Amino acid sequence: MEESRTYTFTADKENQSTRLDLVLSLQLEEVSRSYIQKLVEQGNVMINGNVCLTKKYKVCQGDSISVTIPPPRQLEAAGEDIPLDIVYEDKDLLVVNKPRGMVVHPAAGNESGTLVNACIYHCGESLSSINGVIRPGIVHRIDKDTSGLLVIAKNDETHEGLSHQLANHEMTRKYEALVFNNFTEDSGTVSLPLGRDPKNRLRQAVTDGGRHAVTHWQVMKRYGRYTLIEARLETGRTHQIRVHMAYIKHPLVGDMLYGPKKQPFGISGQLLHAKVLGFVHPRTGKYMEFERPRPEVFEDVIRKLDGGG
Repeated sequence: MEESRTYTFTADKENQSTRLDLVLSLQLEEVSRSYIQKLVEQGNVMINGNVCLTKKYKVCQGDSISVTIPPPRQLEAAGEDIPLDIVYEDKDLLVVNKPRGMVVHPAAGNESGTLVNACIYHCGESLSSINGVIRPGIVHRIDKDTSGLLVIAKNDETHEGLSHQLANHEMTRKYEALVFNNFTEDSGTVSLPLGRDPKNRLRQAVTDGGRHAVTHWQVMKRYGRYTLIEARLETGRTHQIRVHMAYIKHPLVGDMLYGPKKQPFGISGQLLHAKVLGFVHPRTGKYMEFERPRPEVFEDVIRKLDGGG
């Protein structure tokens, strides 16, 4: 049986005088704010060694905050009639364009309204089961606020074939991102290991002993304080592009976990879009590649930077 998980971090200057539930929601991105509030009410949050039952507590710089998340219930993910932007479909797989704000699979605090719920409704029982009942068909994932292309396996053979390509860095995965600051060069590569942040277990970080991670980037357009880039993943670690870019002083616009807490353009959530996905179809052996434009919220910011709004 899976055990409870406890995360501990120290509040920094940017957390000063911010409500506890908001601070935790920025740290625990895959957990809903309502669930965080429930964790507080249930006594699962400690501040400086004492249980805190007040979600409105104003965090102080230096506070040691500990969050315990109980073991997840075994969820029988139910199909939900949620519209899907289907890019391609056959009897073996499904390529979808995930909207910004949608969680990929059910988790504590996000047990419905996910991509998995939508796929179960659309595909019925024809989804792979390699990853268990709460992650059927999911070969790879992207963060809640990252939009773009994902491939879903409808059977175990397809799932195994796609997972093999993913593990061997044989998939094509290109992203568009708007980042802070200008680059002195037109392209480059970040090859730095990633793992849990030793100072904040809720985040990822460049760390000794972390997993090999490589991100290739190229400037698409410069806007002075901001730069539109294309990022190509050679590996696919958790938050890879976000952490690598933040490490080289180019955090993603909208990313309040790895960038500044106060963001421009009135947005929250990173401007990151998985625009190109390519792979060899496990059954036919044919290479397939798909592309989708960035979502409207991303496009609206680009129009403003281009002087159109």
